Amino acid sequence: MTKICIYGAGAIGGLVGAELALAGSDVTLVARGPHLAAMQANGLTIIKEGETHIAKPFATDDPAEAGPQDYIFITLKAHSVPGIVEEIQPLMGPDTAVVWGVNGVPWWYFYKLDGDYHDKRLESIDPGNGQWDKIGPERIIGCVVYPAAEVREPGIIQHVEGNRFSLGEPSGEKSKRVQLLAKELSNAGFRVPIRPRIRDELWVKLWGNLSFNPMSVLTGKTLKEMGKDPKIRSTIRDMMLEAQTVGEKIGVKFLVDVDKRIEGATAVGAHKTSMLQDYERGRPMEINALVGAVSEMGTLTRTPTPTIDRVLAEVIQQARLAGCYE
Repeated sequence: MTKICIYGAGAIGGLVGAELALAGSDVTLVARGPHLAAMQANGLTIIKEGETHIAKPFATDDPAEAGPQDYIFITLKAHSVPGIVEEIQPLMGPDTAVVWGVNGVPWWYFYKLDGDYHDKRLESIDPGNGQWDKIGPERIIGCVVYPAAEVREPGIIQHVEGNRFSLGEPSGEKSKRVQLLAKELSNAGFRVPIRPRIRDELWVKLWGNLSFNPMSVLTGKTLKEMGKDPKIRSTIRDMMLEAQTVGEKIGVKFLVDVDKRIEGATAVGAHKTSMLQDYERGRPMEINALVGAVSEMGTLTRTPTPTIDRVLAEVIQQARLAGCYE
């Protein structure tokens, strides 16, 4: 039986872990606090399409209790990962794969990427190369996460929409390990395309996140409100065009037009971005992974990113004043 550890069993991690467990996979959930206590006492409840299901995978806050896994599915916020690099070591055997279900530019982005930037490191998201050295890019399977879910209360997760997890090896190969993982997730009811160019799909999601997220913090507005406001929309569009130039210089193929991408985000409606929700709750935000890393890539490729840099500086300043940025 395939052993899968979900590290960060919140809304998305809990959804994945519960569905895998209900489909028969050997699942361990790593979590903390009241959510963990509720799962240990009563299992993990998933509310999906009007139906309620209870999964009872092993849940712990000590990875050493689980031992080596076939897959570690990381579903934390990007800024939280450096702090758990040592903690996940007991989960890693010689062939353990790490599935990167984390928003933003990943620290392994340039691993096995053809061209001038092969194996380059990104200081803004992996200072001191801690993740590169301690996790290892050779373990990584890229993952673009599409489902939306929320923790209604400890131990209870409400699925909101979506069921696609796109997977891809950084090298682009269709390896046995990525095919096995796709099969496990598919058996659990998810749509799981395997992409030969996972970075292209990562950028489509990043494109919206790097612009709408920080602008939502600076304006306090929802996706719809930002998309309908001419001045805010203009700034978002400028950020996205700068990012597109950066992406194309490192080989990204953008399959969606910038205005269609903006319209797609606007159509989501009166939704607050995750960054704005974190800001309002006084939590650390994914500024470096969503915005700072793109600015760093601009410097790396000698591409001017004046709008991105200005918004980055403003959102960092606002976050520091609110105690949400270290």
